[in-house]
Amino acid sequence: MILFDEPCSGLDPISTAKVEDAMLKLKQQYTLILVTNNVKQAARVGDRTAFFLSGELIEIDKTDKIFTAPRDTRTDDYIRGRFG
Repeated sequence: MILFDEPCSGLDPISTAKVEDAMLKLKQQYTLILVTNNVKQAARVGDRTAFFLSGELIEIDKTDKIFTAPRDTRTDDYIRGRFG
């Protein structure tokens, strides 16, 4: 298991792409946990996504489902940039 805590914050787009490429390769052999506020990065890299708000787990599901049909309006609001 490898934990990434905001691994690309402050990086330029080229460096971010290199880190994400490395993460995609690593997840073939390891379980990765990515903590990020970057919803686009979570959508690109994650297989499953959990949305937390003020320390409360709001929902967890397959990433594509979270980003296309979230069950909770708070998740949808965050993904769409309505708050956060």
